[in-house]
Amino acid sequence: MSDAALRDTVDELDRRVIAALQLNGRAPWSAVARWVGASETTAQRRYAALRERGLLRVTGTLELDRTEGGSSMMVRAQARPGRGLEAAARFSESPDVRFVAVVTGSADLVVDFVARDNDDMMRMLFTDLPATDLITSTEVVPVIRPFTSAAMWDTGLLPPEAAAELRPAAAAPDSLGRDRAPQALTPLEQEIAAALREDGRTQVSVLARRLDRAESSVARAMDRLISRGVLQFRTLVDPSLLGFDAEFMVWLSIEPGKLEAAGRQLARHPGTKFLGAASGRFNLIGHMVLPRRTDLYPYTSEVIGSLPGLIASDVTLHLATVKYSWYRMHRPV
Repeated sequence: MSDAALRDTVDELDRRVIAALQLNGRAPWSAVARWVGASETTAQRRYAALRERGLLRVTGTLELDRTEGGSSMMVRAQARPGRGLEAAARFSESPDVRFVAVVTGSADLVVDFVARDNDDMMRMLFTDLPATDLITSTEVVPVIRPFTSAAMWDTGLLPPEAAAELRPAAAAPDSLGRDRAPQALTPLEQEIAAALREDGRTQVSVLARRLDRAESSVARAMDRLISRGVLQFRTLVDPSLLGFDAEFMVWLSIEPGKLEAAGRQLARHPGTKFLGAASGRFNLIGHMVLPRRTDLYPYTSEVIGSLPGLIASDVTLHLATVKYSWYRMHRPV
């Protein structure tokens, strides 16, 4: 299904429901209803229909830099001619892979591996790298610090006051305490995180029954995870459904002394879904969206071009997202 045809399958109310859940995937339906202009029953029904059709999914995700769960490595891969989609599918099957996109530009694929330690990283890259028979080269770009995450993205489809009400105070970027040492999760916290990865809106009472734990214990553990900025909720949806037809990644080389300033500046742009500092040839990488591909021209000259300390830039335009936040995407046909 084309982007235009896919966009025609949802209406403005659907988009407002998605936008509210992007602000907070576990927002109470009463609060969602106020901001989308519908009853709680209607908001819930629209969400259920979107989820049933495979257009939307709310998932709980762990912030890697706040736990001992590992670190992210973005891999840019070149595929053999005509084998890019096959390679992407092979990558998406790996349990070590969190994200896979088919792109165009200086790379054919972008793959996000999560490695627990250096041994794990060497295994993934040099022993167990998927699709080695389908790719011709790779470039590894380790992410060393996020400036903003996809869970913090605001679609702009609701007024700023909606974010103030719907989004937990602990989700604010400056409150995440990224300079603190990562903390290992307790067994109960690990169980809760695993369950919420499958469905981020699972009620506490249901979680408690499923985990055979006291409801109060589950509620307290979940509150701890959220307040520490460890657990966040992402609404996975094709950006074109929200009116963003240009999805792309930027790969930037910034003077080291200007990296913090450039990162903070770009993180504030409304089209920035994810932005992180990295090591290697590119030391600032981001996942972005814009309404139209033609918007890339002024974006490149006015947004990227205005960054302090910019040395070089590269853009890879997304053609398809195959896996996102550990979830294999299935685009409707």
